[in-house]
Amino acid sequence: MAQRTAKKKKGAKTEKARKPWGGRFTEATNALVEEYTASIQYDWRLFPYDIAGSVAHAAMLGKTGIITEREARKIINGLKGILQEITDGKLEFSMELEDIHMNIENRLVRKIGPVGGKLHTARSRNDQVALDLRMYLRDEIMEIRRLLRGLQKTVIGLADRNQDAVMPGYTHLQRAQPVLFGHHLLAYYEMFERDRDRLADCYRRVNIMPLGAGALAGTVLPINRKMVGDLLGFGGIAENSMDAVSDRDFAVEFVSVCSQIMVHLSRLAEELVLWSSAEFGFITIADAYTTGSSIMPQKKNPDVAELSRGKAGRVFGNLTALLTIMKGLPLSYNRDMQEDKEPVFDTADTVSQALAVMAAMLDSITVHRDAMRHAAEDGFITATDLADYLVRKGLPFRQAHEVVGRAVLKALELTCGLKDLPLAEYKKLSALITSDVYRSLSVDASVGRRISYGGTAPANLKKRLAALKKLVK
Repeated sequence: MAQRTAKKKKGAKTEKARKPWGGRFTEATNALVEEYTASIQYDWRLFPYDIAGSVAHAAMLGKTGIITEREARKIINGLKGILQEITDGKLEFSMELEDIHMNIENRLVRKIGPVGGKLHTARSRNDQVALDLRMYLRDEIMEIRRLLRGLQKTVIGLADRNQDAVMPGYTHLQRAQPVLFGHHLLAYYEMFERDRDRLADCYRRVNIMPLGAGALAGTVLPINRKMVGDLLGFGGIAENSMDAVSDRDFAVEFVSVCSQIMVHLSRLAEELVLWSSAEFGFITIADAYTTGSSIMPQKKNPDVAELSRGKAGRVFGNLTALLTIMKGLPLSYNRDMQEDKEPVFDTADTVSQALAVMAAMLDSITVHRDAMRHAAEDGFITATDLADYLVRKGLPFRQAHEVVGRAVLKALELTCGLKDLPLAEYKKLSALITSDVYRSLSVDASVGRRISYGGTAPANLKKRLAALKKLVK
């Protein structure tokens, strides 16, 4: 992304800047106020979108005759030169000029002369910043969807390499029923697919062109908003000028979707932390994605997973900040809305980084199948299978549940598992139980019988993996 890779020089002071709104004022802006109200220190990253929007706006002004075609070409060439200057790190941004919009316009006027001042004809910084933020979010949405797909591919690959690994499935963090490790992993594929769908839906509402709304009421000049929208690839044009400049629903929605992504990443991170502990021992995370202790030499800490879990709170905080900023604002634009960018930028950066590092870490893990199987075979994890066995013999499930509960009590008394409970003890509990009961009590049999659509049976997993590998190709 251009805004992430360009060299930046921010906060520098060039010659004393003339405020674009200074005509009405008789006193210079206090230095504290300049620093307090400036946004160039973070909105500099909107520069490629600000310039692209200005190029389209200038082309439209020339095409409609609001300015001459020659003036439009001069402005566009000047803007392209400024884009290269910023990309090369040669343009110093001024705090006195407040934001990226005025820094670029000021440089344009200095570069090509007074004709540069015609660029701002029929637009306001209010509709300009709304345009820039929407264009920025279009790119970020596409990038995050790409990163989600990459993480999904990693999940599929890990599941595919470990199709026969059996582990305990948990409810309340208590061993519940045996499942395939791959089946467990593919639950995250589904979560991330919903995230991709939400982003695609969010994109549709982001992709609305606000430019031409002016400060809030539109313009008296014969602009062609559709032309600008087409040049910039927008799917629609904002219908109401006041809504166009005051709407930040699209930003709130983006951060909300990202918050959901972080929920899913945090849940996965929590499982990786648990599974890599000595108490579970299900996986080992590669050294490259762990850190050590400054005092305990033996430690190998899952810091990447823990940070991903922790950064979820950061994104949730950004969502709360945006909602709080917007909740009491009257129409239309208010300066409070300048505070929308840092939460949005931070969210996009945090989520993108978390997705990239989590995918790499997940691909690095070693799966300890024996430890998983041992945990799955320990205790009473096939108790539901025993109840199902009795149901197949004709016993109502509620009665079967009672019988199995008493079987578990007896096994606890004899300090053995259900598969080791003597047949004589089973017969005392129900005359329906015969020697074939033991075939129902192995974890492989339990997993193999879960053939309902979406269940954990090996055949289901194999079929789903084949479909997903074809889908993500």
